[in-house]
Amino acid sequence: MGDAHSFDPTILREYDIRGIVGDTLVRDDAYAVGRGFGTCVVKAGGERVALGYDGRLTSPDLAEGVLQGFLDCGLHVKRINMGPTPMLSFAIRHLETDSGLMVTGSHNPADYNGFKMTLAGKPFFGDSIQRLGDIAAVADFARGEGTLEDVDVCEDYVSMLAQEYQPLRTRNIAWDPGNGAGGEVLDMLCSRIRGHHHVINGTVDGRFPGHHPDPTVAANLADLQACVAEHNCELGIAFDGDADRIGVIDGRGRILWADQLMMLFAEDVLRDDPGATIIADVKSSQVLFDEIARHGGVPVMWKTGHSLIKSKMTETGAPLAGEMSGHIFFADRYFGFDDGFYAAVRLLSLLERRDVTLADLLDDLPEVCNTPELRFECAQGRNFAIVTEVEARLIKAGAVFSGIDGVRVSTVDGWWLLRASNTQDLLVARCEAQHTGGLARLQQDLSNQLAASGVEVPSDLIGN
Repeated sequence: MGDAHSFDPTILREYDIRGIVGDTLVRDDAYAVGRGFGTCVVKAGGERVALGYDGRLTSPDLAEGVLQGFLDCGLHVKRINMGPTPMLSFAIRHLETDSGLMVTGSHNPADYNGFKMTLAGKPFFGDSIQRLGDIAAVADFARGEGTLEDVDVCEDYVSMLAQEYQPLRTRNIAWDPGNGAGGEVLDMLCSRIRGHHHVINGTVDGRFPGHHPDPTVAANLADLQACVAEHNCELGIAFDGDADRIGVIDGRGRILWADQLMMLFAEDVLRDDPGATIIADVKSSQVLFDEIARHGGVPVMWKTGHSLIKSKMTETGAPLAGEMSGHIFFADRYFGFDDGFYAAVRLLSLLERRDVTLADLLDDLPEVCNTPELRFECAQGRNFAIVTEVEARLIKAGAVFSGIDGVRVSTVDGWWLLRASNTQDLLVARCEAQHTGGLARLQQDLSNQLAASGVEVPSDLIGN
């Protein structure tokens, strides 16, 4: 093994490598990723690398392919085996490997899988992923005979999480890890923190029999809402397939979207770190940026994508960042990576310190009229071209917009966003206004732009 290898170009994404197993992603790709990324580790002066994988049915086999690639680069591999992505991020620091790779399909359907990478303590994305492809294409691999060490970091990871939450009273909490890789960690965490815990879809099962493992879609929170109602819980917390995203509902079953959670976290962080920079992605509510400023922080709008956000945090020294997709990043008392479990215990700790329920806090948040994240399917590879077409029409019309990531258009009614997903052949949109009439006009503007580029807009999604 070790010959030149060509990847399906659709799997080399902006901030990870991801494809459909058996179609665009196969075992030979996993080996080539191991050799290519392992070569990057060696060239960066590294000798060790951490390796983990999620609960998908295809993940153990792909992880074996990556492992062999690492070993053939001469690396010492510290394998933590199955678990959530944040546990791998923790292991990179805890085991002092500096670099690591997680085999995960994240929130994607069960037939997807992929790889998230950290090189020398920094996200590995963008041009670096393209360079990995170039290395594989000419077989310019590092060579050697590596070694393998299996390490169980689960106990240390859960202990660290549990230390963050010091309950003053017993809470009634519902949890839904969505049959994802966080199920076992959640069981351990619930046994460590005081409370009445009601866990649904807790068995790790890569077929995701409960529901699709993406808590940013309201339909996927129905089980959690039913559990909260049945057991009279104060709140419910959900995770995605690899537990780096969080979804939350209050005791009345109302969804708190990630930008609303960020309003709570930002106020909390700014109490101890006044004047700090807080980052949110382009899909986030304008109210969030206004609230950060109102509490004395410096709001920064940035591109969507966990790697892009982490890099911006390092650049600005921000103690907190978040995305509408449910990725919450704490550098305040933590390591700066996205961790659904850590966000959960920080939320519980916040409620303890303020001695309020989540429903009370939601009642106090500013009211706006907006859509959730809207997603539109389009022809393969066409999503970026559509955004370019829309941008050209906006420029010609003299519209006011930001081009940080896609187009975020500002009007007297509010704003609407259209961007291309970096992980699937989808367009992502959102609209926000002060009242329903304004929202309807924003939705119509967005609908017109999509129609002009040949995208069929489902009426139930856009509100036509």
